[in-house]
Amino acid sequence: MKSLKGWVVLFSMCGAMGLRAQIWGSSEPPQRVDTIETSDFRRMDPVLISGSMDEERKKEYQILKRRVIKTMPYAKMAAMKMRAMEDRLNTIENRRERKKYIKQCEASIKQMYMEQLKNMTIGEGQVLMKLLHRETGKTSWEIMKNYRGTTEALFWQAFGSFYGHNLKQEYDPVLDYQIDHIIKQERLE
Repeated sequence: MKSLKGWVVLFSMCGAMGLRAQIWGSSEPPQRVDTIETSDFRRMDPVLISGSMDEERKKEYQILKRRVIKTMPYAKMAAMKMRAMEDRLNTIENRRERKKYIKQCEASIKQMYMEQLKNMTIGEGQVLMKLLHRETGKTSWEIMKNYRGTTEALFWQAFGSFYGHNLKQEYDPVLDYQIDHIIKQERLE
């Protein structure tokens, strides 16, 4: 970690002293710099330095990577279906028709994806819930409560907690930076 800090300090000093032109291949000698022009800086995505990880962390990262790659298509599909369903629900005024439409959507989703979702592990389910929140802006709890009601949401929350799930689990870009990194690295967006 000390060497990484050293490189950061070195690069920031080079930029402040005007040596960035030499580093990037300018033929002009460095001049006195009164102000730093921000247009010369290039934006780079954050880099995960895996060389500094110990074996246990590398293994955890690889497991997380497999989970994200497996569950991201389901989260994207769910977000897309939810947007389409919301658009259709906005056109239906009759409460009974709305409930009927929600049940039809649920039945079609169950028919298409239930077998794959049943075969997911607990860890994959937890990553899927985070990705659902990332893609839709709503937690699994909020989705369940909006479409199925509070009573059923409470039931599934209690049932899920038995297996280590929390339907109110949110995606936090700061804490879940590795998920974001994997999505960008694998071009899953």
